[in-house]
Amino acid sequence: MATQGGTGTQAVDRAVALVATVVRADEPMTFAELQEESGLPKSTTSRLLTALERTELLERDGSGSYVAGPLFWLYAARHDRWEELVRLAGPILEKVGADTGETVHLSVTRGDRVVQVAQVDSTYLLGSRDWTNVDVPAHSSALGKVLLAHGAFELPGGALERLTPHTVTDREALAHELTTGARRGWFSTVDELEIGLTGVAVPVRGEAGDVVAALGISGPSPRLENRRDEIGRLLMDRAEQLSGLLRRRTRKEGVA
Repeated sequence: MATQGGTGTQAVDRAVALVATVVRADEPMTFAELQEESGLPKSTTSRLLTALERTELLERDGSGSYVAGPLFWLYAARHDRWEELVRLAGPILEKVGADTGETVHLSVTRGDRVVQVAQVDSTYLLGSRDWTNVDVPAHSSALGKVLLAHGAFELPGGALERLTPHTVTDREALAHELTTGARRGWFSTVDELEIGLTGVAVPVRGEAGDVVAALGISGPSPRLENRRDEIGRLLMDRAEQLSGLLRRRTRKEGVA
């Protein structure tokens, strides 16, 4: 093992040990707990934790304690029971992309967050970014609103983050919007996550009729200004196709 003051193999070993400690812990761990557990100097612990946050292997929760980072959530979402969902959804996402020209998304819940597990890029030069590994507050995205409205998870307590002047942060107003979206069948955001960005999304249902995912698109607000209803209805049709595939797959597995 190298011993050059926290560089080389020794630094890797120390960083891996910190990640393992956090992942195996039953509760989020504070800096002091990690420093004591590792036996490392405070400066070394701080430097390694900063690097692990930067590379998304660890992150801090609302209290500042350390938990597993977004890369763990993304890997788990793609390689557990949702893997089959992603496989079945692939052709449908491609169809939505061809129909709309916009960036297409498929998201599920993982704990208290919305995780995007698949994306098809826009055919336009001016399109949406890659959202696959971006942590987005659920109340500011159409995908998140789908999952909130159908009880897939709940909003955390406390004040809702205002990302733009258009973000809905009043819980009563948000609840009304979720009810409206559920009745209409599709949900949208206009300039709520980013100025100039619009999203439209719909629920995907599993065998029991429960909402297991959200299917949606995003793109420039001016281009989508008069198309949200049209796209919402198109997404509802495509989501029903995907829901049918999931139901047939589940019945087939039950027979097997």
